[in-house]
Amino acid sequence: MSGSTLDPGFRLCWYEEGREAPREWLAELRLGAIELCLNLEGAGRIRGDQETVELPPGAWTIYRQGVPALTGERQAGKRHRFVTLEFSRWFLRQCLSGSGEHFHPVLGQFLAGPGITPALAMPERLRPITLGLVESLQHCPVGRPACETWFRGKAIELAAHLFYRAAPGDRACTRSERIGCERVARAQEILRNRLQEPPSLKELGRQVGCSPFHLSRLFSQVTGQTLQQYLRQIRLERAAELLRSGRCNVTEAAFEVGYNSLSHFSTAFREMFQCCPGLYPIRPRALPSPDSPRSA
Repeated sequence: MSGSTLDPGFRLCWYEEGREAPREWLAELRLGAIELCLNLEGAGRIRGDQETVELPPGAWTIYRQGVPALTGERQAGKRHRFVTLEFSRWFLRQCLSGSGEHFHPVLGQFLAGPGITPALAMPERLRPITLGLVESLQHCPVGRPACETWFRGKAIELAAHLFYRAAPGDRACTRSERIGCERVARAQEILRNRLQEPPSLKELGRQVGCSPFHLSRLFSQVTGQTLQQYLRQIRLERAAELLRSGRCNVTEAAFEVGYNSLSHFSTAFREMFQCCPGLYPIRPRALPSPDSPRSA
């Protein structure tokens, strides 16, 4: 599943998939453009002429396409969730402020002028606040006329988080933030593996090592969703996968992901995919319009 929003200065793409064949996701990156890859789930690999960078879950990197070209690989048969955000030079020059000495080295080189030499940075861990910002890209809260403006603002916000190096005295990512991010990631993994019978909030908190109240608040801070919203999302996405594959009919898919009421399942599915589940396999969602973040 992937989607994108296009603008003269930036392109944001959301990928969520498990493919039978490997994916090469850098093929459409323009020569000389700079791009962020924010990796939520699954492992990626970016190859240059002289180096290879492994991109683990919960990490991000920045690179510039050039000659010889960089290539990006994703292992077949694995689940992958990641976001790419491509920027043009003029867009960043308009949006970014501050001294070049505070820019990420790859960005500083990019802004200095045109060139065709590729550049690739080592991955860094996504901080909880940035991880939550990335997850929020799935749920645009404004109407269609305002979508492009909203996504442009999010692109600039991500640039502010990731394109600047910390100045002396700035507060770095705290140990508690790292632990919080790990707890949320663990809770997400548990929920994905127990769609039919998800644990109670109390049990989930016990498994990840914190109180139910703290986990609930932490999950919302990091992901921008409540636990219940996240569970609903992954249940419906899994049901859509089952329907697309032809392995299940509507009733079987509903029960497989933990819905005991077919009417509740149909209503929720229609709200998310704008199509009733019975028609979904034969009328999958169209590719997104420029102001739409996702497609199936």
